[in-house]
Amino acid sequence: MSARGRRSGGADTRAEILDVARGLFAAKGYDGTSVRGVAREAGVDPALVHHYFDGKPGLFSEVVGVPAGIEEQITAAVAGPHEGAGERVVRTFLRVWDGPEGRDRFRALVGAVASHEEAAHLLRDFVSRSILRSLAHIFGDEDVLPDLAVAAVGAQLVGMALLRYLLEVPPMADADPEEIVAVLAPPIQALLVP
Repeated sequence: MSARGRRSGGADTRAEILDVARGLFAAKGYDGTSVRGVAREAGVDPALVHHYFDGKPGLFSEVVGVPAGIEEQITAAVAGPHEGAGERVVRTFLRVWDGPEGRDRFRALVGAVASHEEAAHLLRDFVSRSILRSLAHIFGDEDVLPDLAVAAVGAQLVGMALLRYLLEVPPMADADPEEIVAVLAPPIQALLVP
C-alpha cells in the first residue's frame, strides 16, 4: 500500500522543485507564479519550498542564477541620499559579483541567457520587475528617471562585468575595485540624478 499525500523532501526533491519552478516562471512570469503553485505541481508541501529556497524570491533567484537577496541589496544601495547613489550602486554590484563565487555565477548566468531563451525571459522579467521598479520608486516618476536611463545604468554595469569576469580584458580584469568605482560611479550618478 502506498503512502498518501504529499511526498517529503528527498535527494532529488530540490532539483524537481527547481525544474517545476523554471517552467512556471517561464510560462507565467514572476507575478503569476506562487510558492503554492510550484509546490502543487511538484507534489510537495509549500513549507518544503520555503525550507529549500526561503520563499519565492529565493526560488526565483536560484532559477535565474542571481545571488539570493540581490533585490534587497540594490534597494538598499539606492535608498540613501541621491548624492552618492552612483557610487553605492557600483560598490553593491562589485560586492555581489567580484568574489570567485560571484564571478562563476556571473559566467553561468551569461551562458544560460545566451543559450536559453527561457533564461533570458526570466532574467528580463527579474530586471524589469525588481531593479527598474525599485529605482523608479526611489527616484520618482519616469520624468525624473526614465526607463532608458535605468537601462543605461544596467548596460554600464553589465558591460563592465562582461569585460572583467567573462572576457577578462586586462585593464578591467586587473583593476582594483576602488579604481572601477572611481571610473564608473560618476556617469552612473549622472544617469540616476540628472
